[in-house]
Amino acid sequence: MKSSPWWKEATIYQIYPRSFFDSNGDGEGDLQGVTSKLEYVKLLGVDAIWLSPFYTSPNKDGGYDVADPRDVDPRFGNLADAKKMIDVAHSLDLRVLVDVVPNHFSDQHVWFQDALKAGRGSAERSRFHFYDANPDGTLPNNWISLFGGSSWTQVEDGQFYLHLFDSSQPDLNWESPEVAADFETTLRFWLDLGVDGFRIDVAHGLVKEDVLKDHPDPQGLSDALRLDMPMDPEKRYGLLPTVPFFDRQGVHEIYRKWRTLFDSYGDRDVMAVAEAWVHPPVNATRYVRPDELHQVFNFDLLDAPFISSHLYDVMSRSIELMKSVNTLPTWALSNHDSPRVASRVGEQQSRALALFVFGLPGSTYIYAGQELGLLDGVIPDESRQDPIYLRTQGLQKGRDGARVPLPWNGDRAPFGFTSGTPWLPMQDGWKELTVEKQLAEPKSSLNLYRNALSLRAEHLVNIGDIEWIESPLHGSKNPSLLAYRRGNVSVYMNLGESSDEVEITGKVLIVSAGTPDGRDGKITIPAISTLWVQH
Repeated sequence: MKSSPWWKEATIYQIYPRSFFDSNGDGEGDLQGVTSKLEYVKLLGVDAIWLSPFYTSPNKDGGYDVADPRDVDPRFGNLADAKKMIDVAHSLDLRVLVDVVPNHFSDQHVWFQDALKAGRGSAERSRFHFYDANPDGTLPNNWISLFGGSSWTQVEDGQFYLHLFDSSQPDLNWESPEVAADFETTLRFWLDLGVDGFRIDVAHGLVKEDVLKDHPDPQGLSDALRLDMPMDPEKRYGLLPTVPFFDRQGVHEIYRKWRTLFDSYGDRDVMAVAEAWVHPPVNATRYVRPDELHQVFNFDLLDAPFISSHLYDVMSRSIELMKSVNTLPTWALSNHDSPRVASRVGEQQSRALALFVFGLPGSTYIYAGQELGLLDGVIPDESRQDPIYLRTQGLQKGRDGARVPLPWNGDRAPFGFTSGTPWLPMQDGWKELTVEKQLAEPKSSLNLYRNALSLRAEHLVNIGDIEWIESPLHGSKNPSLLAYRRGNVSVYMNLGESSDEVEITGKVLIVSAGTPDGRDGKITIPAISTLWVQH
């Protein structure tokens, strides 16, 4: 009987290469730096790594503006470095996922440069979305870039091209057979080099509809599509189904073809996870139908408040939705596009939330530095590099805070990340958060993660469903308490500011903070903590 796919309940560690470890002193992380730290990643207890883009790029949007998707940018090394990284990871029994960015190219990609030269009506321009102005001279439509400003930029001959993100990232036209063929070439290139799968950037954005039609609320729509923009949930959820360029039905035909390609690699067990933030949530299930992709990111926890009723709703709904298509959910508390969870909900709260999530069925994604309890970095405006900050003239600060390099050792910045000057400034206050310091402290965030992931693999992976035992809908007497049972382990999270006593017996496997007190068939759960009890 075939064993369960490796990715079904994997722990996947996201590496932002530019901020992970710098091997050559230029202030930016690189692939050799990643390779040199894979032992650390393995000892954390994860199953796979996912690397954000390291491809040839002018780097106007953190590498997501790809100029050549089948080569390595010199700032990160070369293809030999990529191959060595993959081989070393495999020698450590770590799978490797890489980003693929099919919504857009860099304006420095040879295709776009050819399109500029070829002119109106050319085959080269048909690979993108080029349109003339309206008869009255106005833009082709009123869509607003998710990074601020118009989503249209004019070229010298008067035509405009569409870019849902920065003007340096022209959107590709997936009605062009050449686009589809080129991406199949890219997928095969990296699979043949040895990678085990892909994270698909803006997976829901490839197909556009009604390109020449205005949207009734373009600014509201643009804000609704950004996780870091505060917005009333009702307004956000009311706007999302009206998006004319996200979650269109045509994307699924693309992924059915990709799935055939992935499956052609036989027992390699290739997987792909979609970055697809869609509404209503049931739409996410379409991306993981049996003939499409393997996973879809669940973003609901990225902006969830530390409130038991909200967390219960998110978690229970996610599990039930994915069960409807016979798969499991994914869980992520942070990534390179969102505020770090410790900054968003609090340091102790983030530890409790992580431990609670690690017990749930499905795959969990950990953003590098999350295991250290890192907060968002404090970035002076003059040091910011995110195009969101630049395009909004500073009105939105952007994502640089979540991308500050990792602290490895020492008592002052740059904490062993580089022998040079880090590309984003690091905080001297992080001296107690370095890997070196935390390895030596038994109760550190890093050791909590290491212990929890080891226990997860031993007691909870492939155990089956959960049974809620404390929740807003399951008779909980304390609104600050959430708990479920999975197999022979019960997981309790106390979200309150004071300890809580529950009637339960067994061995406490791990606790995120404080010291639980157990006697007479009861256990006292410390304030703002999660514990696992084995029966």
